[in-house]
Formats: sequence, C-alpha cells, structure tokens
Amino acid sequence: MKTIRSFCYLLLLAVAACSKGAKSGGGSVGPLPSATVSNVTANRPTQAGPFRFYIDLSATSQQPVSVNYATMDGTAKAGTDYTAVSGTVTIPAGQTETYVDVSVMGDSLRQPDQDFYMQLSVPVNCTLGTAKATATIVNSDLLYLPTDTTGYTTPSSYPGYQLTWSDEFNGNSLNPLNWTFDIGNNNGWGNQELEYYTSSTNNAFVSAGNLIIEARQESNNGFNYSSARIKTEGIQQFTYGRIDIRAKLPVAHGMWPALWMLGSNINSVPWPGCGETDIMELVGSSPNKVLGSLHWQQAGGSEGTYNNPYYLSTGDFSQQFHVFSLLWQHDSVQFYVDDNLYVNGNSSVVTSGNYPFNLPFFFIFNVAVGGNFPGPPDNTTIFPQRMFVDYVRVFQPN
Repeated sequence: MKTIRSFCYLLLLAVAACSKGAKSGGGSVGPLPSATVSNVTANRPTQAGPFRFYIDLSATSQQPVSVNYATMDGTAKAGTDYTAVSGTVTIPAGQTETYVDVSVMGDSLRQPDQDFYMQLSVPVNCTLGTAKATATIVNSDLLYLPTDTTGYTTPSSYPGYQLTWSDEFNGNSLNPLNWTFDIGNNNGWGNQELEYYTSSTNNAFVSAGNLIIEARQESNNGFNYSSARIKTEGIQQFTYGRIDIRAKLPVAHGMWPALWMLGSNINSVPWPGCGETDIMELVGSSPNKVLGSLHWQQAGGSEGTYNNPYYLSTGDFSQQFHVFSLLWQHDSVQFYVDDNLYVNGNSSVVTSGNYPFNLPFFFIFNVAVGGNFPGPPDNTTIFPQRMFVDYVRVFQPN
C-alpha cells in the first residue's frame, strides 16, 4: 500500500507541473539560431571606401541577438590597407541580418591581391556558425605600375634622319590611332602557344610612361594563361629607316616576349612569303640572350631563316631597359642591342626564294606563354610576368 501511495503522489506532482506550465504559456524555447559572417571581395577603391561584411542568422529569434566582432590582419595590414574596427552588433528580435563596414584605403597600384579577416565572438542568444570571414582586396586589375627606368637609352634625333612616327606611351591608355589587338589563341599561332590573347587592361595597359604587356596564369576562354598581342596592322606601316625600341623583358621559364614586324601584304601573301623581321625575341630559359631574325619563303615553299644571338656580358634582360634597334635600308637589315651590331642581314642571305624586306611592314609586340620555342612554364615561373616598353621610334632619311 505504501508503494502505491508513493506512485500516486508522484503522478499528481507531474500532472500539477504540466498544468502549471500550460497556464504560464512558456512552452519550449527550441534551438538557438546561429550567426554567420560572409566573405567579401571587391576592387580596391581609388579613394577610401567601405568593404561590407554581412552577418546573418539561420532563423529569427524572439529576443535580440548580439555578437562581438573584430578585424584581423592578413596580407593586408591595419593602418596601411584598411582601418581596424571592433565592437558589438545587435540583430533585433524578428530580424535575421545586419552588417559591419570596414574602410579600405584608396590606391591605384597594381600589386598582388590582399586579404584581411572579420572574426565573430561572444554570441548572446545565438550560437556561432561561420565565425570568421575573409575580405579580399583586388589590386591585380589596377592601372598604376611604375618600374625602375635605369638602363640604356638612345637619342630622340639622328643626323640625316627625321622622326616620322613614335609612341612614347605617356598617356593613360593605349593609343587606338597606333595600335589594335590580336584576340584569341588561333590554334597556338602556329607555335603551340598556351595563352589566350585579350584586349583587356589586365593584359595590356599604359602606366608611368610605359606600355606594359602582362602575362597571367588564369583561366580565360578555356586556356590557362592570358596575355596581349598588340599590332599596328592597318594603321601604321613602314619601309626603311632606323627603328629604336626601349624595353625591359620577362625572363622566366616558358616566357617568350617579342618585338617584331610582318609584311603588310600578309593577307594576300601568306606567311612566310610576306616576310618576318624579329627585332627582338627572348626565350625565358636563356635570360641573358636575345635573337634577331629574318624569315622568308624559300623557292620550294619552306621557311628560310637568317639570325644571330646577342648575349649580355652580365645580368639579364629583366634587370634594366635595353634598346633594340633596326637599321633598315634597301636590300639591307641590320640588328643592334644598345647600339651593338649583332645581325648583319642583306639580300645575299636569301639564296632561295624572293627577298621580301623592301616592302612595307607593321609592328607586333607580344608576350607569348609556352610554345615550341620556349617550352611550357614550370614550377619556377612566377606569374604575372611583364614586358615594359618605354618607347618605339621610327626615323627615316631626310
């Protein structure tokens, strides 16, 4: 009987507790919502501007929710790249989102992208989901990129010659009255090249008095690299004179920068019959060596080549500017580096086929990636790779 009375007593207590809870209307609170902070990626502004971190709840809450927040350095540094912030943010009952703005310093310098972080802590009336977010400052598309200007230079005039055309690259963009673009890969351009050529300022832009052609390791139209190939075809063409091009070159493995010319009649006389004059080309695995070359079509239809290398005695072609010159006369094409003659070409070297170098030619400047000549990049190749061109000048006899 004692056992039965004890059981009945406990049952009455349980019923009373249930009745009391029902009368108070409290019910079950359920799981707390979780707070998540989202990543943000944006171009660095030219003047200070906000990067916005959104903080979201997984569900509404019947009571206010708060979390602490604080920025943390990554490759971007507080005080230099952004303004550090910390504090507490509250999401009112019934709402699910708020945000925190962080001021990022303005700049226009092209450099590697940078990041910093937003960290959440001390949740009140919530739990933490994703408590750390990354802010990525995109600098790689910016348009200011100075470079050391030391190196060889040439005069702006010569006795017996007049300057008939030049581009000093002193503006803020490539001059469309001088240059146009080849776009695409064109089946490797006959050389199994690996890049996709674009007209984007990511790959060709003018800054601080230089043309800059930049090769990048990035996915672009199904290819793993992008670069630029600019030309004066249909705009500017030349026959004879002295040509000076002052440039600083990329020399990493797999890079193939070139300053060259093609016969303007290429659309009616296909390569190599139109002729090709390589004022300078460099294979990245030989950083202290450039080639100057003439290419033409031999009588049997095959390509004819006459060329010679030039070697720097010290250093490589990425360390300073050098001037690559052509002294082009009737039946004669001579190649120079820093006024040192190293290829002495003339009509007598074309022992088979027609000599095409007495006709108009146009310029092509490009940085190829990979191909038959240089081979592919390897694990020593660090992107981006850049060619700087200070000026191109064409002088013709008075």
